[in-house]
Amino acid sequence: MRRILFLAAGALAIAGPAHAMHPSPLVEAEWLDQQLGSDDLVVLDVRSSIDDGGDRDTFEAARIPGSRYSNYTDAGWREDRDEVAGLLPDVEDLEALIGGLGIGNDDTVVIVPAGTGPTDFGSAARVYWTFKVLGHDEVTILNGGFAGWEQQGYEVAGGPVVDTEAVSFEGTLRESLLATTEEVEAARQAEEQLVDARPPAFFTGETQSPATRAPGTIPGSVNLPHDSHLVEQHGAYYLKPEGLKAHIDELGLDREAPTVAFCNTGHWAASGWFQLSEVGGFENATMYDGSMAEWTASDSRPVRLADRGTLAVGKLLE
Repeated sequence: MRRILFLAAGALAIAGPAHAMHPSPLVEAEWLDQQLGSDDLVVLDVRSSIDDGGDRDTFEAARIPGSRYSNYTDAGWREDRDEVAGLLPDVEDLEALIGGLGIGNDDTVVIVPAGTGPTDFGSAARVYWTFKVLGHDEVTILNGGFAGWEQQGYEVAGGPVVDTEAVSFEGTLRESLLATTEEVEAARQAEEQLVDARPPAFFTGETQSPATRAPGTIPGSVNLPHDSHLVEQHGAYYLKPEGLKAHIDELGLDREAPTVAFCNTGHWAASGWFQLSEVGGFENATMYDGSMAEWTASDSRPVRLADRGTLAVGKLLE
């Protein structure tokens, strides 16, 4: 049975090392348990309604001791712009969001998804990518999320939480991680590696997202579904690096070649980018933030469908 500590202010003093260790991109609950209480360590819970992950009430009922909360879907991590959903906000807005959570440039951030499904993992991957895009490298994801933490029997806190005092956070846009539509078109023309992170039915054009104007994928891309190597164990979802690396090899992808991950709106693509860059060892991986929602905004851009070949978006919509 889990142990729950009810904390009026959400603050907890736990014996631990003075400073957080530099983490790998994906850490296990055992590592985090050993690091709790470290100076400059921030545990950021990003649970949301995705995969029934929860909300602030769920967080206050049960959470990792000392963690802070920011709802992935509601807090401002993404924004709709120019009729495209889920884009990266301006740097200034993200600086205010992150600093408002009491996260400074010297902090090591552990991002905690709900752990309730593969799409939920994308929430953590997208926030992780956002920190990286802002030039903040001291960031990691808790494998298995809160569900895994709880399932493994680690200590759980509960009760009302007082918001953390805001601090200054300064970001510098790292454009090398962010692919524009023009760059994706150039990559396609140069036959560089394009990786569609959507489930197979989207890749083939059998299924279409309401966020896109047309089904299909970018011609020349290969399919590495975001959920292929997120495995459920005792009610929590874990990324399995060994199978992922083998799958990458099967696709014949070159880890040293320029590679762009995309999906419908840049959510599953964040998982794809994380799996390629941070786990798979790709040296030059970027993410197409606008993804198929932005790609299909123009009638002239091509899409490929398994049963119809390559067509311009406008021709497909006739």
